[in-house]
Amino acid sequence: MADQDPIIPDNGGGDDGSAPQVATIAQYIKDLSVESPSSPQVFQWQDITPQLDVQFRINVNAAGDDVHEVTLKIDVSARSENGTHFLVDLSYAGLFGFRNIPEEALAPFLLAEAPRLLFPFARQIIAEAIQNCGFPPLLLDPIDFGAAYLAQSDAASQNPESISGGDGETDGATPFTGEAPTA
Repeated sequence: MADQDPIIPDNGGGDDGSAPQVATIAQYIKDLSVESPSSPQVFQWQDITPQLDVQFRINVNAAGDDVHEVTLKIDVSARSENGTHFLVDLSYAGLFGFRNIPEEALAPFLLAEAPRLLFPFARQIIAEAIQNCGFPPLLLDPIDFGAAYLAQSDAASQNPESISGGDGETDGATPFTGEAPTA
């Protein structure tokens, strides 16, 4: 019976190995800082709703041949007229391996799809970190990284020097940053 069912090493694709392939190799916390500088007074402030500020940035660095590290940096702060409630700075990264990916498809994946894959994990880490400080968890709304990438690409095509300094290179950093919505 076993000799009648050959093992197909390429998952039935019947390809010669030239098909595009993408793999998530690892995901990890690169840096995490959580502060509640006004504790314990912050827990005695009455009827105060803090102003939330959420910023994100994506950095991409080559980590080896056909391997890139994508780092999603999210900064969250909650402040009111009484002071700072909490600050969270998270850099959450993933290693992604590529084979046979056209050059024009690499940037959209690294700057839109990879952050979309990393975001749910980063969101959970931020919610738990804030909850561990004694505050209700903050659930960040999803970020449309694809729309942010397209908007930044359009802006870069109209004014290339505003993103890369005019040489077309981004020094490994994403060409966009932004504000994230909060729930």
